[in-house]
Amino acid sequence: MKLKKIIKSISRNCRLKKKLVKSNQILDTKSITFKDKNVLIIDSIIPEYNKDSGSRRLNEIIKVLLKNEIGVFLLADYAQYRYRSEYIDYYKNLGVNVYEPKIYKGKLFTKRDFIKYISPQLDYAWLHRPLIFKKYNSFIKKLNQKTQLIFDMCDFHYVRYIRQWEREKNIEVKKIADRFLTIELNNFKKSDLVIAISSEDKKLVKTYYDDTSKFKILSNIHQFIDSKDKFISFDKRKDLLFVGNFGHTPNIDAVHFLKEKIMPIVWNTLPDLKVNIIGSHVTEDIKNLNTNNFRVIGYVEDLQPYLKSSILFVAPLRFGAGIKGKIGQSLEHSLPVVTTNIGAEGFDFGTIQQYCIANEDYEIANKIIQFQTDEDLWNTVSQYSEQILKPFSLDNIEEQILNILNK
Repeated sequence: MKLKKIIKSISRNCRLKKKLVKSNQILDTKSITFKDKNVLIIDSIIPEYNKDSGSRRLNEIIKVLLKNEIGVFLLADYAQYRYRSEYIDYYKNLGVNVYEPKIYKGKLFTKRDFIKYISPQLDYAWLHRPLIFKKYNSFIKKLNQKTQLIFDMCDFHYVRYIRQWEREKNIEVKKIADRFLTIELNNFKKSDLVIAISSEDKKLVKTYYDDTSKFKILSNIHQFIDSKDKFISFDKRKDLLFVGNFGHTPNIDAVHFLKEKIMPIVWNTLPDLKVNIIGSHVTEDIKNLNTNNFRVIGYVEDLQPYLKSSILFVAPLRFGAGIKGKIGQSLEHSLPVVTTNIGAEGFDFGTIQQYCIANEDYEIANKIIQFQTDEDLWNTVSQYSEQILKPFSLDNIEEQILNILNK
């Protein structure tokens, strides 16, 4: 089976090479630009900054690096013959050296060739998510021992899956959790630096890996938007909003929980209240939940009109880990949030916690109803958003990034 895969891969690369030769896709090494300090970022995809929280965070990190005159090299772990993305030009226009398959000296210039070419001048390899670090760390270190390996966890994957198992008792999920724990513990040992997305994640890691001296915390970037002149008041708003990438199981579970358990309680009191479900990679399962008052919209190019006009953001996440970008994005627009303890991880809701956080269906439903009917409460929570987001400001996060890179 393995031999068949190798033969198939060779065959596909040969076809790709012919295609590139035919279209004159020749690598000009002069287009690859180095700085005094250089960082290679590898993710599973070219970051889709407008579709998921992890990509949005990585996009902001890249912009901070470029602003501070650090050379950025970006590579996605796509299969060579499938190496396409509508986001490649976006990052190239920012000034990023983005890998694309080309012909170099008559041969196919592969992902590994790209890493080899830049490795002599590579100061850091920022490896995003556990499987990416596992796949690339040894190869990069062998090329240049001085390259510092950064393992960006994004979230503690073991915790995400073990929480799912605790709820579902699915043995296959338990196996995935155990596999990720092994991978993540090994990654901690091999890395020069580990980035946790929150102090909560760092504490969770300490239960399984005692030495957290090489750990740094780098959260999402959320810049509060002060839009007093254009701010839509409580009485002119309507609809609940949920946003999430449906390639992520916790979001699928949260929408089912919202539709099947929470909203029936809410609709008993507020029968006309509508819910808008927005997100990329919508599954058939989620599409089938669509009704007149529970609208599955899917991906939208511009989320801001919904964030500005909705009356409440609802995120009833029952498992998952890390910082939830959807929460921060809502707070950026002063949109009050109702979520669970898991959804709120990494955010300090301070004096408004009692109004925003609940875990049982009836508790969440009651908080939704309260926000619909109490304008004073809504305004108080809306105005508190800026306070919650202070630790996530661009200035704070930029300082942390530069500290990580010793710049």
